[in-house]
Order: sequence, then structure tokens, then C-alpha cells
Amino acid sequence: MTNISLKSRIEHFQDFGNHLPHAKVYYREDWETLYFDLAGKMFGIMSLNAADNATVTLKGQPEANATLCEMYRDISAGYHMNKKHWIFIKLSTDELSDQEIEKMIENSYSLVFSNLSLSIRKSFAKVK
Repeated sequence: MTNISLKSRIEHFQDFGNHLPHAKVYYREDWETLYFDLAGKMFGIMSLNAADNATVTLKGQPEANATLCEMYRDISAGYHMNKKHWIFIKLSTDELSDQEIEKMIENSYSLVFSNLSLSIRKSFAKVK
């Protein structure tokens, strides 16, 4: 994957995350990364720069994460994260389509959403 297409992929996933309800993806200076945020809770982090080592780290169910790590060489246990609950995906992968990674982003978002307090989830329902 060229750096131009990798840059486009990073921009695409940033835009995708920003279009999830009540989510925002922004540059977090203290971590020097793109931060996927839902009500102050992280549901992902992603490399800002298009480089061979660019990655996205997402939350997942432990059993599903273990299966994904076995199935794909470009997915591994979350680096610097709880390795049961987070996976690390190389953005230069040719094993996974954008749509497959989008589903993983949505899954991570859903897991974080379901753990938000009931009052926060209700407040989201009021703001459409």
C-alpha cells in the first residue's frame, strides 16, 4: 500500500469514526495519535501519519479478538493495552478491506457505548 493510499485510509477511518452518533475523532497531542472518543471514553486510537507501521487499535470481545489474531497476520493483541480486550491492526494490510475494518470500528464503538451509564445513553437518545 502506498503512503498516498494509506493516508487516504487514515482519513477515511477518521471520517467514519466522526460520523458515528455522538463520537468524535481528534488528534490527542499528549499521545500524538488520533483518538476515537465517545463521551470521554476511548474506543480506538490510530496513527496520524501514513507510514508502514501505521495502526489502529480497537476494542473487541476477548474470544473474537483471539480468533482474529489467529486468522490474520496483520492483527495482533493490543500494543500497550489490555491484550484480551484490544486488537492492533496494521493499516497497510491487504488482508482486510476498509469495510471489514469499519465493522471492527463499529463493534468497538458499540462495546464502549453499552458500558456507558444509563443516564448518558438516555441523554444521547434526547439529542438526535
